[in-house]
Amino acid sequence: MRHDKSEVQRGHYHCVGIGAGPANLSLASLLHPVRSLSNLFLDRKERFSWHDGQQIPGSSLQVSLFKDLVTLADPTNPFSFLAYLHDQGRIHHFINARFTSVAREEFREYLDWACRRNENVVFGENVREVDFDGVFRVQTDRRTVTADNLVVGVGNRPSVPEYAVPHLDATNFHVSEFVRRLPGTGGKRVVVVGGGQSGAEAFEYLAARQGAEQPRRVSWISRRRNFFPIDDSPFTNDFFMPCHSEYFYALPPELREAFNTKYVLSSDGISESTLRSVYQRLYARRFIDGLDDLVGLYPNRETTGLSAGVDGSWVVTTRHCDHPASEERFEADVVVWATGFVPAPLDFLGPLANRLEWEGTEPRVDPDFAVRWDGPPGHNIFFQNAVRSQRGLADVNLSLNAWRSRRIVDRLCGRRSDEQLPSFIEWSAKASAPNP
Repeated sequence: MRHDKSEVQRGHYHCVGIGAGPANLSLASLLHPVRSLSNLFLDRKERFSWHDGQQIPGSSLQVSLFKDLVTLADPTNPFSFLAYLHDQGRIHHFINARFTSVAREEFREYLDWACRRNENVVFGENVREVDFDGVFRVQTDRRTVTADNLVVGVGNRPSVPEYAVPHLDATNFHVSEFVRRLPGTGGKRVVVVGGGQSGAEAFEYLAARQGAEQPRRVSWISRRRNFFPIDDSPFTNDFFMPCHSEYFYALPPELREAFNTKYVLSSDGISESTLRSVYQRLYARRFIDGLDDLVGLYPNRETTGLSAGVDGSWVVTTRHCDHPASEERFEADVVVWATGFVPAPLDFLGPLANRLEWEGTEPRVDPDFAVRWDGPPGHNIFFQNAVRSQRGLADVNLSLNAWRSRRIVDRLCGRRSDEQLPSFIEWSAKASAPNP
């Protein structure tokens, strides 16, 4: 269906997106050249942000620079990371620098650049409610627009243990606020909880501080048995190809759940370069700087509680996973929870919630990421970055962003683009093995 300018001026669109993080920004970028499909993407934030509180100096992406907004779906699209480098006049410098990975701060600036170049991406407009009466009615705090299709990409929100939530403040906070809270750690006892990449980055940054910014002690706690690396080997990375996403989608739910649990380190481990840097930092601080008591490493512990100590301090209690009856107490002036994220609430879909099919806490989607619901054909509700249990570990990171967005564009355009060649690995069982 084609919409002319007068329809757009009346506030009706072929597609309205809720949220303008990397997932929906990828879709907006792929849709931008498709002038026959009017689109609008709304975000409640006043301006673009992407893990701004975690932009720790020296942190970098764990994925290839080609896993940007568009390249793996359309290498010619003007919203690619290489197009950004060229537009900024620095592409030769970037190549000559021979970075092994992209700095997270630079990737954040790339995403912001893509937003500013796309007039269909609007910030400072909060979606309050969505209903359907033949078209989707999207009510914001400024206006009501209508759409034939809806794309939900609201991302995730910080997660901390329930017992810590009532105490959240300037000295007890999620790692997403790390940069803003940093000035308060000099001379303090700091406990970092969480054995993933964010925990490692926060721990190393604190352990490296010197002078007045140096903490008295930094303790790193993880329930994993050790501080494990991400499995970034070639065949493991085939889990992050479209063909494996399709295979995973067809598996029974119990097998999908078991897979995500067993292979979580293929997406949620620590970069080997970060682990090496942390280890070298520990060596230097202990043997060269002579700081025997600056840091403590405590894997294989599960935190069980947080309570107020004396003089505004905290007490973090843990249980050793091999000795369940044990209890350890860590006194801290500052606690940093690097404990991940959970899907953001979907309260704005309240009027439609009972019309959608659900698989646990996730909307049940079809192969094109459109939720199964009782609405008429041609009126889709797509979900981005929200169906990890149905699409696998790749669904919540950048790896398949562009491919998933292209799949949605294809559905909107009534076409099916050619796929790239599948993995070398045969994921599905074959009727008979080939003859040698």
